[in-house]
Amino acid sequence: MAHGRERPNKPAFREKYLGIWQTWNWSQVNEEVRALACGLAALGFQRGMNLAIIGDNRPRLYWAMLAAQCLGGVPVPLYQDAPAADMSYVLENAEIKYAIVEDQEQVDKLLELIGCCPDIAHIAYEDERGMRNYTHKELISYAKLQELGRDYDKSHPGFYESTIATGMECDNAIILYTSGTTGKPKGVCQTHKALIAAATGGIGFDKLSDEENVLSYLPMAWVGDCLFSFAQAMVAGFTVNCPESSDTVTTDMREIGPSYYFAPPRIFENMLTQVMIRMEDAGAIKRKMFHHYMEVARRCGADILNGKHVPLGDRIEYAIGNVLVYGPLKNVLGLSRVRVAYTAGAAIGPDLFKFYRSIGVNLKQFYGSTETCAYICFQPDGKIKFDSVGLPAPGVEVKLAANGEVLVKSPTLMDCYYKRPDATSEAIDGEGYFHTGDAGFFDNDGHLKIIDRAADVGKMNNGSMFAPNYIENKLKFFPFIKEAVSFGNQRDQVCAFINIDMEAVGNWAERRGIAYSGYTDLAANRQVYELVKECVEKVNADLAGEALMGDTQVHRFLVLHKELDPDDDELTRTRKVRRRFIADKYAVLIDALYGGKPSQYIETQVKFEDGRTGVVSADLKIWDSKTFPVVTRQAA
Repeated sequence: MAHGRERPNKPAFREKYLGIWQTWNWSQVNEEVRALACGLAALGFQRGMNLAIIGDNRPRLYWAMLAAQCLGGVPVPLYQDAPAADMSYVLENAEIKYAIVEDQEQVDKLLELIGCCPDIAHIAYEDERGMRNYTHKELISYAKLQELGRDYDKSHPGFYESTIATGMECDNAIILYTSGTTGKPKGVCQTHKALIAAATGGIGFDKLSDEENVLSYLPMAWVGDCLFSFAQAMVAGFTVNCPESSDTVTTDMREIGPSYYFAPPRIFENMLTQVMIRMEDAGAIKRKMFHHYMEVARRCGADILNGKHVPLGDRIEYAIGNVLVYGPLKNVLGLSRVRVAYTAGAAIGPDLFKFYRSIGVNLKQFYGSTETCAYICFQPDGKIKFDSVGLPAPGVEVKLAANGEVLVKSPTLMDCYYKRPDATSEAIDGEGYFHTGDAGFFDNDGHLKIIDRAADVGKMNNGSMFAPNYIENKLKFFPFIKEAVSFGNQRDQVCAFINIDMEAVGNWAERRGIAYSGYTDLAANRQVYELVKECVEKVNADLAGEALMGDTQVHRFLVLHKELDPDDDELTRTRKVRRRFIADKYAVLIDALYGGKPSQYIETQVKFEDGRTGVVSADLKIWDSKTFPVVTRQAA
């Protein structure tokens, strides 16, 4: 409400619809939220109830979150790409009776689940296309719900204001469900006080204002979107822009030109892949110019961005490169106006990180978790280290347990796990420290370096530390490798599964006249194996020069016959690897890797988008890769 008084005509939300950007100012948003909140109240929604929100990033779904909070309720966003079966646990656990969804697809999922989630009584849908013949008593259109709200507001004067006034900062503001890498997702209850603390801290740290523009395209159920597209926007009053669809994100981003941008490493990896594909298709002169100036950027670009001393000759050559290469490249990626860019959600490879900073993108890492409102460590401008996640954020205390686990005490810490006092007491100790589950250490400048998930870090039989994520990030820097899973704990050597990037490798194959019928066929091609082997051996050469990681070079690998997929439970909805599940599911392949076999036949059940299942089979080849003498060694 405050933004409606202080900046009533300033753009609050934009959405691209049918190719045209629609804009709502803060005054209009206030009216929209008021009508929706009163509409929910007319249907019986009350303080303490939970409201499910499902769909792509849409202004009206963000308003639904605000409307629930105005009534003292709690929004519960769900991953919109999850199949109905995956949603049932959250809907049941959160005791959902009311839901606001985007379209027919999400309505169908909820109607399918009413049998096992009979408490669902009201479903409002925003997009009315395809809904004409639906007569279910639970359904109401978003527009009709707002009409009810306006009538209710007129007949209950003062209700809206008095309901808001009864809210407390310690009330639950949102429930975000964890990705569930090791079991059932847990509902993280965050209070208004915690969300505001995280948003205020981040805004102050990067000197954000109401002039910022952000592109909201990551799942609303993810804590990163909750912080950057919701909490910070509500505190600072800047503009949130919603793309037309996931297919138009790149185009829409170029049109908006965000000044403040957040993406997980996977997005930045995909961007780099697109760049490399385009350069492969470019003429010889353009390719030569690109590679020359990228070498200049690698040499001095990051230092220039950090404000360090750089010789005049390098500065001049970099300036020329900015005109010819870096500027046009940033424009194509939609990063021309970015003042601050962040990445988090998984470790980003140092090489990938350095690439963006070298071309002048102020990309920084932050470290956080759902339980801390994504607020633990930030990287200050001018003090960027490629292998760290920065310094503890303002108001946050970070320390290390005896086993290296990162412990956090913060005003942004969750209130509890929903209906899970056992899990809450396990995660937060008697001194109020949250046990992150990540292993790390502080360097001499006080920067925190995350090695891997504490549960994933192990030791090889020779005593060397094994950090799988570290190896995998190096592999995924190559545009041809989309995903990697490495194995080596309590073993003599490291082996890996590889997923190729279908677009990048497909483009590479087509230019060489290599015919293929699909992913499985392409992944099995000998020339593709040669391509992957070259990438693996470059990583091994890099690892050989690192004291701690030199013994973790990849000795054998195979290219999986299918892409790892959240629908097959191999990845979380945020695309984190479910290591234990994969190790169990593909145990026969792991045995073949370590058993010295040249190949292994496997049949794998897969799920299709329409709910059907099928089987993918292949005789997977297993290749050895070259390893290198470790340059330096030290005790693990």
